[in-house]
Amino acid sequence: MKNILIINSGSSSLKFQLIQMPSEEVLASGMVERIGLEGSKLHYKTKNESISEELLAKDHAIALKAITDLLMDSEKGVIKNAEEIPAIGHRVVHGGDSFSKTIVIDEKVKAKIKEYFSLAPLHNPPNLKGIEVAEKLFPNATQVAVFDTAFHRSIPKQASQYAIPTELSEKHHIQLYGFHGTSHKYVTEKAIEYLQKENSKIISIHLGNGCSITAVQDGKSIDHSLGFGPVNGLIMGTRSGDIDQSVIFYLVEQLGYSAQEVSDILHNKSGMYGLTGYSDLRDIEEQAANGNKQCQLALDMNAYRIKKYIGAYTAAMNGVDALVFTAGIGENSDVIRKLVCADMEFFGIKLNEDKNKQRLKELRTINAEDSKVQVLVIPTNEELEIAQQTYNLGING
Repeated sequence: MKNILIINSGSSSLKFQLIQMPSEEVLASGMVERIGLEGSKLHYKTKNESISEELLAKDHAIALKAITDLLMDSEKGVIKNAEEIPAIGHRVVHGGDSFSKTIVIDEKVKAKIKEYFSLAPLHNPPNLKGIEVAEKLFPNATQVAVFDTAFHRSIPKQASQYAIPTELSEKHHIQLYGFHGTSHKYVTEKAIEYLQKENSKIISIHLGNGCSITAVQDGKSIDHSLGFGPVNGLIMGTRSGDIDQSVIFYLVEQLGYSAQEVSDILHNKSGMYGLTGYSDLRDIEEQAANGNKQCQLALDMNAYRIKKYIGAYTAAMNGVDALVFTAGIGENSDVIRKLVCADMEFFGIKLNEDKNKQRLKELRTINAEDSKVQVLVIPTNEELEIAQQTYNLGING
């Protein structure tokens, strides 16, 4: 048995899980939120403990040190010392075109992660900070990077290259990279195992505050809705998704917005929030049920965008065996799933409404018996996927 510590280091948060492999038992989990801000808190949970307390976490070093102290605490901890953690798996959002698989971190890997700061300015810097802090606290542990973009490195050039001057693409590495790869990989592998098909065509729909959809053929990503950055594709919580580029030029040239202001609008003030004024889908669904026409329109727009991608990816793969709904909204919103699957009989997609309304924390089918396409709800588990990939490197300890 090996204890794998999973770290997801964000700009103002640090999430963790300690997972025993290969049993996949979660020994401890939690997070420190609002790092560097007032009101920072530590959340820590084991089988026997559940702690939420204020923590003066000025930086990520203090946050991870507090987590480490709890993990090794004589009363509340689950390990005796740092040597009981032989490997640490880090979620890294952007690996550019350099990383197509999980890799042991060395100075060259860290330099590449830093090189891609410009491609993921909100994510890669804190990801690297988490690695550097973990190296100091666990000097004998093997540090491993699992990249969100790695799963999408299999996308063929016809789908990943943009129709801009080739020299721009090549010189500045402008292409479709894709995101949420760890989640899409995890759920599609579960779907393939369920389908028991040697050759499979799966459309994975990750719906949370951030949303993406992936065409997965024979276990490999062949197209994906997020591209060079994480703002295009589906309508998201605060992000616009696909938009005519002319709108951006109009905002800048005619309405006087700066490029930074437009970026802020598209990333933080658009999507479902921009359409309704609500950022939580549960509020939007409640308002729509009470007759709020703008909220109902937002739900319809959201589902319509997903439908269009399902049609496109079904064409790209010349068929589809299964749709997979996952992540917070995908797993819990029967409203969105119903809207997406409505009037899709031409594609062989038919929903069982009773099954769709069930709330279960396990893989389940929600399609009608005569549906040609399996419709699955599969809870994602990015931390477990990172642990599996870290463990599969065969690290000794």
